[in-house]
Amino acid sequence: MTADAPHLKLKAQLLCGDTIAMGPGKADLLEAVRATGSISAAGRALGFSYRRTWLLVDTMNRAWREPLVATAHGGVKGGGAVLTPLGESVLGQYRALEAAIAKAAAKPAAALLAGMLPAPRA
Repeated sequence: MTADAPHLKLKAQLLCGDTIAMGPGKADLLEAVRATGSISAAGRALGFSYRRTWLLVDTMNRAWREPLVATAHGGVKGGGAVLTPLGESVLGQYRALEAAIAKAAAKPAAALLAGMLPAPRA
């Protein structure tokens, strides 16, 4: 398939009311928090503004039955952030769901749907 060929792209979003509790960007943010140990550093790594990063974390922490990210206030060694056990579980289950969706998107029915789209205009 060429870059210009029609293709099917599916993504999963888990909603809590009207709030997106988890989606691809939030999962990426959780992985970045895990890797950097910092909410701010995770946002910078993803090219998110400071405000957007903190709003996304706050949204996730409020949407689930328990917070997904725990923070420690600064001190001699500075603050930090870690995924809670629930955060680790949600991230793992979400990534497994994404893998299942990607597998489904590679099936013949998905290719047939993509083939029904018009060719891109030049």
